[in-house]
Amino acid sequence: MSPDGLEARLCVRVTPRSRRDEVRLASDGTLLVRLKAPPVEGAANRALVALLADRLSVAKSDVAVLRGKGSRDKLVAVAGVGRAEALDRLRGL
Repeated sequence: MSPDGLEARLCVRVTPRSRRDEVRLASDGTLLVRLKAPPVEGAANRALVALLADRLSVAKSDVAVLRGKGSRDKLVAVAGVGRAEALDRLRGL
């Protein structure tokens, strides 16, 4: 958690080996993320962290996969930003 106590927890559904990296927001608030990276040896998780950090304008060290490292459905924490702000930033893409 960040020193200021802000932390967004986001439900993410990942589709690896896609044509391009893409983030969309489903109507239920779940992030639908397409990644070019394959789900091999953590490559997709690393790509997910890098993509979310870039799109949310935070450091990669502020993004962590809390649950689902070996699954398509994940729980991701983003330090330094609240959930509403994170979703607003992602909607603006």
